[in-house]
Amino acid sequence: MTQQNYKVLPEQHHMRIDKLLAVINPEYSRSQIQSWISQKFVTVNEKVVKPNYKCAEGDKLKWKVPEKESFSVEGEDISLSILFEDEDLLVVNKPAGMVVHPSLGHQRGTLVNALLFHCDHLSELNGIERAGIVHRIDKDTSGLLIVAKNEATHIHLAEQLVAKKVERIYEAIVHGVIDHENGLVDAPIGRDPKDRQKMGIVDQGKPAITHFHVLKRFKNFTHIKCQLETGRTHQIRVHMKYIGHPLAGDPKYGPRKTFDIGGQALHARSIGFTHPTTKEWMHFKAEAPSKFKELLTQLEKMY
Repeated sequence: MTQQNYKVLPEQHHMRIDKLLAVINPEYSRSQIQSWISQKFVTVNEKVVKPNYKCAEGDKLKWKVPEKESFSVEGEDISLSILFEDEDLLVVNKPAGMVVHPSLGHQRGTLVNALLFHCDHLSELNGIERAGIVHRIDKDTSGLLIVAKNEATHIHLAEQLVAKKVERIYEAIVHGVIDHENGLVDAPIGRDPKDRQKMGIVDQGKPAITHFHVLKRFKNFTHIKCQLETGRTHQIRVHMKYIGHPLAGDPKYGPRKTFDIGGQALHARSIGFTHPTTKEWMHFKAEAPSKFKELLTQLEKMY
């Protein structure tokens, strides 16, 4: 364990200690920090406190950061929907409900577990836990991902993403009726200061741009197409909430009472990029999953 020290600033007076430590340690979730406090790894003025302790100006905080647990990542015989594969890369259609890569909370059943079983080699540029993963989509979002089999391919694809040369188009169903055909949301995204488990529009966040186009309107919902210029965590979900049209099936960023389709109505339906070796422009499309289509049919019948 490593020990850290901090003196509470005037503007942090009366702030909960778990919230303050989450601000100081953004790489850790608030629940992880609360576990430190319950395990007595945190003291204030040399005394153990509870997670709801309200800090006072000048308080001297000390806390120990536990060493991160390590775990092995193994291949699993899980079915994959592969649209393209060669010696450099794959394009896969991830089902909703599948986590992209393992973590302490999801060590098995992930896309990476399936890929490690299927492939003899994957890029380990970001470690074995994220083998082959160049970009991600949320657990409950379905759709297309590019997977790199070697480091050179990984680097080339990552550079295309940074240069905004990868075309990523999604379709979504959102609450409310959007009255204009096209729109653009340009708002920076960062960790929500009020809830570390969520992202939000934050002045000091990273630049984020989403284009959208209306495909069909219903009485209380709209079916849209979104194109990303950037790829921030939860970008479409956060941006659509920001303009007053959160995604259907997404109680994290929208109404608690919404359609239960196992997650947000969001599908990464097409992707385009330049093949790192052949330099050929590649473009792939995957139809939305059955639950997404069933929701559209339900909306047609209801309204």
